[in-house]
Amino acid sequence: MTTVEPRPAARHRAGGPRTLPVDAERWTDVAAAPRASWPVRAVTEAVLERAMRRLPLRVRFADGATLGLGGPLIEVRDPKAFHARIGTRGLIGFGESYMAGEWDAPDLVGALTVLAAHAADLIPPRLQRLRGAWAQRQPDAQRNTPDGSRTNISRHYDLSNDLFALFLDETLTYSSAVFRGFPADWSLLAAAQHRKIDRLLDLAEVREGTRLLEIGTGWGELALRTAARGAHVTSLTLSKEQRDLALDRVREAGYADRVSIELCDYREARGTYDAIVSVEMIEAVGAEFWPVYFHTLDERLAPGGRVALQAITMSHERMLASRDTHTWIQKYIFPGGLIPSTQAIEQTVREHTDLNVAARDGFGSHYAETLRLWRERFTDRADEVAALGFDETFRRLWTFYLAYSEAGFRSGYLDVQQYLFTKENPAR
Repeated sequence: MTTVEPRPAARHRAGGPRTLPVDAERWTDVAAAPRASWPVRAVTEAVLERAMRRLPLRVRFADGATLGLGGPLIEVRDPKAFHARIGTRGLIGFGESYMAGEWDAPDLVGALTVLAAHAADLIPPRLQRLRGAWAQRQPDAQRNTPDGSRTNISRHYDLSNDLFALFLDETLTYSSAVFRGFPADWSLLAAAQHRKIDRLLDLAEVREGTRLLEIGTGWGELALRTAARGAHVTSLTLSKEQRDLALDRVREAGYADRVSIELCDYREARGTYDAIVSVEMIEAVGAEFWPVYFHTLDERLAPGGRVALQAITMSHERMLASRDTHTWIQKYIFPGGLIPSTQAIEQTVREHTDLNVAARDGFGSHYAETLRLWRERFTDRADEVAALGFDETFRRLWTFYLAYSEAGFRSGYLDVQQYLFTKENPAR
């Protein structure tokens, strides 16, 4: 288990309103608000004021001034730091300001949902055209080369198996469930995860004797349900923590003769398989390597085989606008990640493979409910998260991440798809 060692806390900046104590060594860019000139702060304040006045929000500042048309409340405790961060770091600064406690929201998901729903028009068009001049670029160090992917995956999935176990259900499934109805209830989450997995296995026509390649093991639940059907599974992961626990679960279930879990990049896979399943893995591939990823699926799939893919997606326009920008999610949660559009997926499949897009089904509202259950569980077990060694800044980071993601699905900014790709058998 990997934990965060506690270090002496520091104020996030000298002077000004006191917010939360922040470990300056671990959270360098959170502990101190960046220096921003008066013109930068003034322009940022003016742009935000223009945007907030038109939104169904209430934005209340420390001096009592309020903006917005009414709705979920955002309380800005330190306006100077808030404007400095956004003015110099954009949305990264917005997230870091929350981590520092410079702003808060009683209904965080509600506030973020409003912002996500208006993401395309928050900034005036003339300033959006200058995005390339001020937005931070993705760092080369986070490219998803084979070595880079191992580092990127480790930063998230090797945090601690115990951490993930605190907010996931007993299946340890870290992707969207499929519910029978809403609102979803925690007691039904494990069954909803099994329903999702079974839909994917049915799409891929996995049955007794099927040779399945799984790209992205997670903690092994899909491999276990595949083995229960009498199939043989080769599952690939780059997370040592996940692999160790998944292997333990496979042995305990008595499926060691049917399941092989390899610490292996998808580009290193060998052999051919009757079916391939990959759940929310493509988001970690990066646009640069999408052709390689889909070519690998094609190359590893036997003629007549089927691929079932679950993928988070966004609109093509938003993907193009943000694909080269370094985001808060990339900096703190999924380094090197990029969410594709359905257009990008289908174009890449057409241009780089012999696969056919046979079916696609979107169910973003189910992801919103899945995330709500995770977020509520994470919040309820905050003391246990702290006991693992994760400090308050980390807990605010993860609260923001889960709420930010939920808001993306509730607003329609994000969706999630299950795809079926097929490969013709020329012998028939």
